[in-house]
Amino acid sequence: MPTGLSPVYDERLTAPRSYWVIAALLGLASALVLLPYGLPAALGAWAVGTAVAGSWVNAQGSSRIRIVGGLLVADDARVPLAALGEVEVLEGEEARAWRTYKADLRAHMLMRSFVPDAVRIEVVDPGDPTPYVYLSTRTPEALGDAIAAARGA
Repeated sequence: MPTGLSPVYDERLTAPRSYWVIAALLGLASALVLLPYGLPAALGAWAVGTAVAGSWVNAQGSSRIRIVGGLLVADDARVPLAALGEVEVLEGEEARAWRTYKADLRAHMLMRSFVPDAVRIEVVDPGDPTPYVYLSTRTPEALGDAIAAARGA
């Protein structure tokens, strides 16, 4: 990614607090399972169970969507804005439909179950077999506006 450029749009898809509570409860459940084997085993299970569950929650919240330097950056994908077409804001049931039965297997999809809204961006580059990019986002209108503004710049 180009360095020294400030992003036009920057969003991190962080996991909700309830996921962290569930991770802590998984650690507690691990401790309770091994409690009959003694307190040291229970404490070890609590530490390991909480660390594993916390690592998974952290991985779920490590996704970022950015527009910087003429690129749309979504996790590892870097797509030039010139290769993108129409932006469609998807909310509620329409977003779910594009995540499930309307989805194209060739599409690049950054989905998070805890983010109900999304954008679907058409890929217009004839050399790219990807038909569209689907991005879960908490602010679909802002992302669409940022793409339009970055293209105009």
